[in-house]
Amino acid sequence: MHRVQAVFRHISPEKAPAVRKEYGASAAVAQNDIVVVHGLRTAIGKAKRGSFKDTTPDELLSAVMTAVLQDVGLPPDRLGDICVGNVLQPGAGAVMARVAHFLSGFPESIPVYTVNRMCSSGLQALFNIAGGIRNGSYDLGLACGVESMTFRSAGNPGDISSKLMDNVKAQDCLIPMGITSENVVERYGISREKQDVFAVSSQQKAARAQQRGVFDQEITPVTTKFFDADGTEHAVTITNDDGIRPDTKLEVLAKLQPAFKQNGSTTAGNSSQVSDGAAAVLVGRRATVELLKLPVLGILRASAVVGVPPDVMGIGPAYAIPAALQSAGLSVADIDVFEINEAFASQAVYCVEKLSIPPEKVNPNGGAIALGHPLGCTGARQVVTLLNELKRRGRQAYGVVSMCIGTGMGAAAVFEYLGN
Repeated sequence: MHRVQAVFRHISPEKAPAVRKEYGASAAVAQNDIVVVHGLRTAIGKAKRGSFKDTTPDELLSAVMTAVLQDVGLPPDRLGDICVGNVLQPGAGAVMARVAHFLSGFPESIPVYTVNRMCSSGLQALFNIAGGIRNGSYDLGLACGVESMTFRSAGNPGDISSKLMDNVKAQDCLIPMGITSENVVERYGISREKQDVFAVSSQQKAARAQQRGVFDQEITPVTTKFFDADGTEHAVTITNDDGIRPDTKLEVLAKLQPAFKQNGSTTAGNSSQVSDGAAAVLVGRRATVELLKLPVLGILRASAVVGVPPDVMGIGPAYAIPAALQSAGLSVADIDVFEINEAFASQAVYCVEKLSIPPEKVNPNGGAIALGHPLGCTGARQVVTLLNELKRRGRQAYGVVSMCIGTGMGAAAVFEYLGN
């Protein structure tokens, strides 16, 4: 039915918003829609030296878990499950997540677990909660993502058999992410200038958004401790992202040396920042959400995860986005905003050009090059940013969240905002 209505929109003489709002057809389908009720994130801090360098991931996670439920007045015992995306903590942060659960004052009867699908972990947490709702296990769940790249660094693959040396694709799973960026550059002809122009644009858009207070409605203040260089402890309340550089200039980025490969073009200036942060998204079955008189921020219309070659893992969104759009019965032209994670400018530029996405629709408030990329958090953060942007526009609209995934995958989700 979704696809039939999408086709109807294309052949209809008028494409009025009222027609687009009918996406989903029957009342029975509408009542079983998976909806986002509310979402919040922390500010994003620079790893090792930023706002959250002395804040553990359980504290970051607790801050957003608590704030989301408090904002909508939902008792935590109404949740059926909690899923947390995390990449770097031992055991994907399973113990850390349960600690955060208790720090938040949630009852022990509510379960929590973690998921690690690399850079898409926060989005995968939402997919998992949506799946639990669809299969009837529960009607409300919390999808979260968190990462402290201050306390844990990427790079340790864990215990892996020496047999990987007998399989080229297995070997490619261990290629450093920066080298995969250089592979995209070389294979698909992405110039240094294009990368730097994209990076400057990300910084400028994020700076404008921060100056206008755009992020205020999606960031929950976090009061935490901060130690000065001399060891003096201060109590601070963090409300702004650390990594945004309003004075970024193209000529300055052009002078930066390659960060990963001699004579390469991937630099610290056109790559995502190593960061700390957390986000949480309350998800529910539409019938239950309406019964409880909770708001509907957006509807999950489709999702997709696809595999791509590990050595060019950054191309993942170019394949995941079409798969998700096909499932939703939509096209690139139907989408109002694309939140595509900027792991590297190289891969973001490739994906945008490959799909012929109008640049003005991509990351209108900047992306990970300016904001930062706390691995497990990013997918959930993007959902919060996307749906708040669609809400600001005040009309019915569609948005896409997507990212590449280390070891060679891409993930994407399509959301609908129903309008004010």
